[in-house]
Amino acid sequence: MFDRNPNRNNVPVQGQGSPYGWTAPNTLTQGAQVVAVPREGFLTMSFVWMFLALLISAGSAWFVMTNQAALEKVTGAFLILFIVEIGLVFAISGLINRIGTMPALALLFAYALINGLVLGVIVLIYAGRVGVPGVVSAFAGASAIFAGAALYGGVTKRDLTSLGGILFMGLLGLIVTSLVQVFLFPGSGTLSLVIGVVGVLIFTGLTAYDVQRIKEGRMPWIKNRESASVVGALALYLDFVNLFLMLLRIFGGSRN
Repeated sequence: MFDRNPNRNNVPVQGQGSPYGWTAPNTLTQGAQVVAVPREGFLTMSFVWMFLALLISAGSAWFVMTNQAALEKVTGAFLILFIVEIGLVFAISGLINRIGTMPALALLFAYALINGLVLGVIVLIYAGRVGVPGVVSAFAGASAIFAGAALYGGVTKRDLTSLGGILFMGLLGLIVTSLVQVFLFPGSGTLSLVIGVVGVLIFTGLTAYDVQRIKEGRMPWIKNRESASVVGALALYLDFVNLFLMLLRIFGGSRN
């Protein structure tokens, strides 16, 4: 197995620097030496930003679900909001070295706010199909699966790097299949159920993969750990939200 941390025994190494002007989150430069330092702060801040983003999304979703005028406006602008969301994700991930940590964090919270508006509409639709208990069960299930996968990714000694490409290809296939369903088989409960099951498997794997990647600082293209924690928070946020949506698909598909 390929070892991404050859200095596992924390022996000082001469001359290990970064072409981006920073060391990996688990290292600290002292003169000409690089010594290991705790990585927990990097992962912890990613979780902090993620939970704050989820709270913002929950608040905006609740606003839409309890305000008829807001619900109608969001429903009418659903496609535009979806396009804006995609743009924000690419902006945070691709421009973070240029715009800096705080602007990227502001964009993350803006994305969470807009995504909450969209989620409010989606949750109302599924609540009509499976009822409030079904929505609550989907949220509880997503929380449990996310927690288990995150714990595994944080403690496992197995290198999950090889899973990244497989999961990414699976995600692309999932997106294509979802689009096919929307345009060709919009009423297929069976296809929705299959997409939901496969989606849960993919995002469970991505959660474990992302947690290990964040913990070990596998974001060398980002200039500092504060910026990396924002990108990590975005990845974890997307993992959790998509787990929730996939479980809603499963519960909704099983009722058709």
